[in-house]
Amino acid sequence: MVKPTLVGKRFSFEAVLENWAEGMDYCAVPVPPAITEALGTKGPVLVEACVNDSAPFQVSLFPVGGGQHYIRIKASVRKLTNTREGDRVQLEFVVVDPGDVEIPEDLMAMLETEGLVDAFMDIPPGKRNFIIRRIKEVVKPVTREKRVSEGLTAAYERQSRMIDQGRVD
Repeated sequence: MVKPTLVGKRFSFEAVLENWAEGMDYCAVPVPPAITEALGTKGPVLVEACVNDSAPFQVSLFPVGGGQHYIRIKASVRKLTNTREGDRVQLEFVVVDPGDVEIPEDLMAMLETEGLVDAFMDIPPGKRNFIIRRIKEVVKPVTREKRVSEGLTAAYERQSRMIDQGRVD
């Protein structure tokens, strides 16, 4: 987990956009070791980032071992910023408190109806925020419904685990 004192802290650096999966459109940039060290964690870190002054987007710095992180730059962001593999990009990000991520209204309504809000909030922050991000970034209503349903399923699974551990009646 990131140091609480770093929530809200801004970082900025330049890096070269790298292809991360042969034959796939998956690009990322390495986070400088000094920034990873300042974050004080080898785990994922939720951030709000900008590439070349793009609109901010939420993403997690992902660990790759050896105390290094990378940050994925989605195809939609690369298209908007007219960047591609091999380009040097300017990245800025601010560390986000995973507990401050707003749950989409449609997911929250379903969680409340099913009595699963506590179970959803018990999902580890990184996984919970991944579920939320996937819901927020969709365009098609049918895809959104599917992802909200996946969030509900994750909450059911978490509730079952909580029951097995004796944390829920």
